[in-house]
Amino acid sequence: MKIMIALGFEGSANKIGIGVVKSDGTVLANPRHTYITPPGQGFLPRETAIHHQHHILPLVHAALKEAVLRPQDIDCLCYTKGPGMGAPLQVVAVVVRVLSQLWKKPIVAVNHCVAHIEMGRVVTGAIDPVVLYVSGGNTQVIAYSEGRYRIFGETIDIAVGNCLDRFARVLTISNDPSPGYNIEQVCIL
Repeated sequence: MKIMIALGFEGSANKIGIGVVKSDGTVLANPRHTYITPPGQGFLPRETAIHHQHHILPLVHAALKEAVLRPQDIDCLCYTKGPGMGAPLQVVAVVVRVLSQLWKKPIVAVNHCVAHIEMGRVVTGAIDPVVLYVSGGNTQVIAYSEGRYRIFGETIDIAVGNCLDRFARVLTISNDPSPGYNIEQVCIL
């Protein structure tokens, strides 16, 4: 079976990233840029989308350069379809559609939650994980059953990811590289 190479676009929140990945899980490049607001402030969809507009094409060039590839070496373009913030997701979707037309490459829409789980499976070698997925507005217990990922439980009020984001804002903890990571660092000290 031929190893495929995908150029992946993720821009569902305040980070914009472009990855180059082989179908065997090998990551060839993963440049990204974070929209950083002052400590104590969150990020709004419109400003986040403008950030992504400014950084997406330089990140595409950086990813191809780091992977030592040209557009003709790419087999498909993948992008985060959702869930996430609407305006930043639209920026990514438009760029992917334009590049698909220019480069004559097929597009693969990816579910943000499933992508996190699959990345975790590749990194850890997990075969059939049950996952507590905590990301922004999502807190879910997810597992693979009957041929697809299924949600077996989720919060119906405030998601843990948003709770961490709000907690960091109240304490004026930076969102660079992420509020949850920075809260962990403060708590370890």
